[in-house]
Amino acid sequence: MPTVNIVEVGHVIVPPPEDLVLRLSALDAPWVAIPLIQRVLLFVDDAGGQQHPPFESLVGSLRASLAATLARLPPLAGRVVFLPSTGDAAIDCSGREGGGGVRFVVAESDDADARRLAGDADHDVDAFEALVPELKVEALPAEVLAVQVTRLKGGVAVGVALHHAVVDGRSMWMFLEAWAAACRGDAAAVADMTFDRAVVALPGGGGDLARSMLRKYAPNLPLEANLFPSTLIKLPRRTFTVTAKQIHHLKQCMSGHTTSGKAATTPMSSSFVAIAAVAWASFVRSKHPSVISTNHDVYLFFFIDCRGRPSIDPPVSENYFGTCITGCLVRAMAHDLLAVDGVAAASVAIQREVRRAAEDPLALWDWLDIVSWVPLDKMVSINGSTRFKAYEVANFGWGAPSRTELVTMSDGRVVLVAAKNGAVQASVCMHLDHGSAFSSHFLSSLVDSCVCSTIFDAN
Repeated sequence: MPTVNIVEVGHVIVPPPEDLVLRLSALDAPWVAIPLIQRVLLFVDDAGGQQHPPFESLVGSLRASLAATLARLPPLAGRVVFLPSTGDAAIDCSGREGGGGVRFVVAESDDADARRLAGDADHDVDAFEALVPELKVEALPAEVLAVQVTRLKGGVAVGVALHHAVVDGRSMWMFLEAWAAACRGDAAAVADMTFDRAVVALPGGGGDLARSMLRKYAPNLPLEANLFPSTLIKLPRRTFTVTAKQIHHLKQCMSGHTTSGKAATTPMSSSFVAIAAVAWASFVRSKHPSVISTNHDVYLFFFIDCRGRPSIDPPVSENYFGTCITGCLVRAMAHDLLAVDGVAAASVAIQREVRRAAEDPLALWDWLDIVSWVPLDKMVSINGSTRFKAYEVANFGWGAPSRTELVTMSDGRVVLVAAKNGAVQASVCMHLDHGSAFSSHFLSSLVDSCVCSTIFDAN
């Protein structure tokens, strides 16, 4: 395991807005109990000899541009707090509740090789974890954001940790895009964002609903704010890159396939549906027959973004900065996914749930209650989105990242982002007993005429 040494721990402080306190919505509240998002971005020195700015200069630019970004996004500089007088949780942006700014960690490693970390399909989990900061979330008040910048052998890592009750995946990329634009001196390229929780209207919603969610999932506030405070088992993780050509072929195969002897009537799958179907069928096949029998129910869970959906009245702005996601759950019989046309069967089932969610996106808003009864060893969780343009938006002025990964992962989890040249990056966490079989099934399910590569292009 590479050694990472902490050189400096400081804070980025911006003048807080006066008395800005945002009470968490019912969509935010469950994430008080599951608070942590950690992501690392790796920047590799160009093989042709072009280097990043000197490390000290790079750190200075990141620190100054972060301050400018926090001024636009004050919730990130705040704290998640408990209001005992009402039983609410809120984001206190005023600086009163231990608001010492955003922790900014500077580190270095002489033996962590940036090119190897960015190029290996199999993750060096220990190294990735050392490149992201911890977030103090065990009790309220809790930090919202921490940043770590690490000098590596042949490159630089930028790691972030964020509180999930304040941001979802889309908001995280909105933040990184705004930060990168400010660092490039192009802050005007990013639209202003809104973070007023009152714009998210749930049926029967309001403060009472948010408080009931807190009592349900975090009953001991302000203590014990994290349901999973202990370190998760470090399971193997692997990154697959599904090329644009493979995705197109998958869509064509699924749209024209037959299932159970009947012609498919669904339109061509989206990139998300196509890759989720391959991942789900591969998961079931990798666990058959040791864990999953043919007569078992199997499940796929994913989130949908509620922004901009006309079926929500009033619609939530596309620029809403917060947690604005609800759940989707797909169930199938294992024998359907184990069949020769199992990927097509998975695609049909997923598309049916996508259509349901488009018509009524708030039906499964209490997603944590829904998945509480699902046997986790028979469920795949798809996170992220094929629309998250991770490699486009995170250019801080010295080129796009060579690789970015979500560091907080658990068994049966698949994380998607858009990759380069129309491809999609799928990062998978699977138990060692099933990981090799999953990889084999996943690759064999892709288009035979295409080159199936799991090695991420670090150049």
